Amino acid sequence: MKSTFVLVADNVRARIFTAETPSSPLEEIEALAHTEGRLHDREMTSDFPGKIKGEGSVGHAFEQPTDPKKHEADSFAHRIAHYLEEAHNEKKFEQLLIIAEPSFLGMLRIHLPEQIKRLVCFELDKNITTHSADDIRKHLPTYLPSH
Repeated sequence: MKSTFVLVADNVRARIFTAETPSSPLEEIEALAHTEGRLHDREMTSDFPGKIKGEGSVGHAFEQPTDPKKHEADSFAHRIAHYLEEAHNEKKFEQLLIIAEPSFLGMLRIHLPEQIKRLVCFELDKNITTHSADDIRKHLPTYLPSH
Protein backbone atom coordinates (compact mmCIF):
# COMPACT_ATOMS: atom_id res chain seq x y z
CA MET A 1 0.00 0.00 0.00
CA LYS A 2 1.15 3.51 -0.74
CA SER A 3 1.86 5.65 2.30
CA THR A 4 -1.28 7.66 2.90
CA PHE A 5 -2.12 10.88 4.73
CA VAL A 6 -5.67 11.74 5.71
CA LEU A 7 -6.14 15.47 6.33
CA VAL A 8 -9.16 16.58 8.37
CA ALA A 9 -9.37 20.37 8.59
CA ASP A 10 -11.37 23.52 9.19
CA ASN A 11 -10.30 27.14 9.62
CA VAL A 12 -8.90 26.62 13.16
CA ARG A 13 -7.71 23.01 13.30
CA ALA A 14 -6.02 20.47 11.05
CA ARG A 15 -5.37 16.86 11.95
CA ILE A 16 -3.21 14.49 9.94
CA PHE A 17 -3.79 10.75 10.13
CA THR A 18 -2.22 7.73 8.53
CA ALA A 19 -3.29 4.09 8.20
CA GLU A 20 -1.17 0.94 8.19
CA THR A 21 -3.32 -0.90 5.65
CA PRO A 22 -6.24 0.09 3.37
CA SER A 23 -8.76 -1.16 5.97
CA SER A 24 -6.99 -0.34 9.24
CA PRO A 25 -7.98 2.32 11.79
CA LEU A 26 -6.56 5.82 11.53
CA GLU A 27 -3.61 6.90 13.63
CA GLU A 28 -3.22 10.63 14.30
CA ILE A 29 0.34 11.76 13.62
CA GLU A 30 0.05 15.56 13.63
CA ALA A 31 -2.27 18.31 14.84
CA LEU A 32 -2.03 21.92 13.71
CA ALA A 33 -3.97 24.70 15.40
CA HIS A 34 -4.71 28.21 14.24
CA THR A 35 -6.02 30.03 17.29
CA GLU A 36 -6.28 33.34 15.42
CA GLY A 37 -9.17 31.80 13.49
CA ARG A 38 -11.18 31.54 16.72
CA LEU A 39 -11.07 35.28 17.41
CA HIS A 40 -14.15 37.38 16.78
CA ASP A 41 -13.90 40.06 14.10
CA ARG A 42 -13.82 42.78 16.75
CA GLU A 43 -10.77 41.14 18.37
CA MET A 44 -8.91 41.06 15.05
CA THR A 45 -9.45 44.69 14.14
CA SER A 46 -9.65 48.02 15.91
CA ASP A 47 -13.00 49.60 16.68
CA PHE A 48 -12.63 52.50 14.29
CA PRO A 49 -11.38 52.56 10.73
CA GLY A 50 -8.29 54.62 10.08
CA LYS A 51 -8.41 57.69 7.90
CA ILE A 52 -6.71 58.10 4.58
CA LYS A 53 -6.20 61.39 2.84
CA GLY A 54 -8.38 61.82 -0.20
CA GLU A 55 -8.16 64.43 -2.90
CA GLY A 56 -7.71 67.97 -1.63
CA SER A 57 -8.22 68.22 2.10
CA VAL A 58 -11.04 65.67 2.27
CA GLY A 59 -10.30 62.43 4.09
CA HIS A 60 -12.36 59.28 4.28
CA ALA A 61 -12.44 56.11 6.34
CA PHE A 62 -10.14 53.31 5.34
CA GLU A 63 -11.93 49.99 4.89
CA GLN A 64 -10.17 46.67 5.08
CA PRO A 65 -10.17 44.98 1.66
CA THR A 66 -10.83 41.52 3.10
CA ASP A 67 -12.77 40.05 5.96
CA PRO A 68 -10.35 39.36 8.87
CA LYS A 69 -11.77 35.86 9.48
CA LYS A 70 -11.39 34.97 5.81
CA HIS A 71 -7.83 36.29 5.84
CA GLU A 72 -6.96 34.13 8.87
CA ALA A 73 -8.53 31.04 7.29
CA ASP A 74 -6.63 31.73 4.07
CA SER A 75 -3.31 32.03 5.88
CA PHE A 76 -4.03 28.75 7.74
CA ALA A 77 -4.82 26.99 4.45
CA HIS A 78 -1.47 28.27 3.14
CA ARG A 79 0.29 26.92 6.25
CA ILE A 80 -1.32 23.48 5.82
CA ALA A 81 -0.35 23.41 2.13
CA HIS A 82 3.24 24.25 3.08
CA TYR A 83 3.25 21.48 5.73
CA LEU A 84 1.97 18.94 3.17
CA GLU A 85 4.52 20.04 0.59
CA GLU A 86 7.38 19.59 3.07
CA ALA A 87 6.04 16.20 4.21
CA HIS A 88 5.78 15.05 0.61
CA ASN A 89 9.31 16.27 -0.14
CA GLU A 90 10.46 14.17 2.81
CA LYS A 91 8.65 11.17 1.23
CA LYS A 92 6.23 10.84 4.16
CA PHE A 93 3.20 10.15 1.95
CA GLU A 94 2.29 9.20 -1.61
CA GLN A 95 -1.45 9.80 -1.56
CA LEU A 96 -3.76 12.19 0.26
CA LEU A 97 -7.37 12.04 1.37
CA ILE A 98 -8.98 15.30 2.49
CA ILE A 99 -12.04 15.93 4.65
CA ALA A 100 -12.56 19.65 5.24
CA GLU A 101 -15.23 22.17 6.07
CA PRO A 102 -16.69 23.15 2.65
CA SER A 103 -15.45 26.76 2.34
CA PHE A 104 -12.08 25.81 3.84
CA LEU A 105 -11.74 22.96 1.34
CA GLY A 106 -11.96 25.58 -1.41
CA MET A 107 -9.17 27.60 0.19
CA LEU A 108 -7.01 24.48 0.50
CA ARG A 109 -7.48 23.73 -3.19
CA ILE A 110 -6.22 27.21 -4.02
CA HIS A 111 -3.06 26.82 -1.93
CA LEU A 112 -2.10 23.21 -2.67
CA PRO A 113 0.78 23.00 -5.14
CA GLU A 114 0.09 20.96 -8.30
CA GLN A 115 2.36 18.13 -7.12
CA ILE A 116 0.17 17.71 -4.00
CA LYS A 117 -3.13 18.10 -5.90
CA ARG A 118 -2.11 15.12 -8.05
CA LEU A 119 -1.84 12.99 -4.90
CA VAL A 120 -5.41 13.69 -3.73
CA CYS A 121 -7.51 10.57 -4.28
CA PHE A 122 -10.53 11.41 -2.09
CA GLU A 123 -12.26 14.61 -0.93
CA LEU A 124 -15.25 15.13 1.34
CA ASP A 125 -16.65 18.56 2.19
CA LYS A 126 -17.64 18.03 5.81
CA ASN A 127 -16.55 19.60 9.10
CA ILE A 128 -15.61 16.73 11.42
CA THR A 129 -12.31 17.94 12.93
CA THR A 130 -13.56 17.40 16.50
CA HIS A 131 -14.71 13.82 15.87
CA SER A 132 -12.82 10.76 17.09
CA ALA A 133 -10.41 8.95 14.78
CA ASP A 134 -12.88 6.03 14.62
CA ASP A 135 -15.73 8.31 13.56
CA ILE A 136 -13.54 10.06 10.98
CA ARG A 137 -12.58 6.65 9.58
CA LYS A 138 -16.30 5.88 9.03
CA HIS A 139 -16.49 8.85 6.61
CA LEU A 140 -13.75 7.36 4.42
CA PRO A 141 -14.07 4.47 1.96
CA THR A 142 -14.04 1.04 3.63
CA TYR A 143 -10.79 0.33 1.82
CA LEU A 144 -8.54 3.31 1.35
CA PRO A 145 -7.36 3.75 -2.23
CA SER A 146 -4.04 2.10 -3.00
CA HIS A 147 -3.39 3.20 -6.58
